Amino acid sequence: QVQLVESGGGLVQAGGSLKLSCAVSGRTVRTSIMAWFRQAPGKERELVARINWNGVTYHRDSVKGRFFISRDNAKNMVYLEMNSMKPEDTATYYCASTGIGGSYDAWGQGTQVTVTS
Repeated sequence: QVQLVESGGGLVQAGGSLKLSCAVSGRTVRTSIMAWFRQAPGKERELVARINWNGVTYHRDSVKGRFFISRDNAKNMVYLEMNSMKPEDTATYYCASTGIGGSYDAWGQGTQVTVTS
């Protein structure tokens, strides 16, 4: 059974930083596509960043240069470093992983991030 557990969310002032962590069990991060999504109240869930099995990363335009996804193969963990945060980054952040079929079939419970102005 695949399990993803996020941590590291919280309250931060605009311009500040947070680092989210995702502990993965039941699946190897280096052979999966790992991603961070977020969902703000009243909005659709959106892909924030993704790291492929070969280490290639993607970051949505609104977070490029501020957020950075990474993984630790030895610890089987994925991270999202968030810098120069803005109030519009406020959302529940979810860690997700793809299975054999290529779809995101495993999700964490989410961690709340609130950025105050």
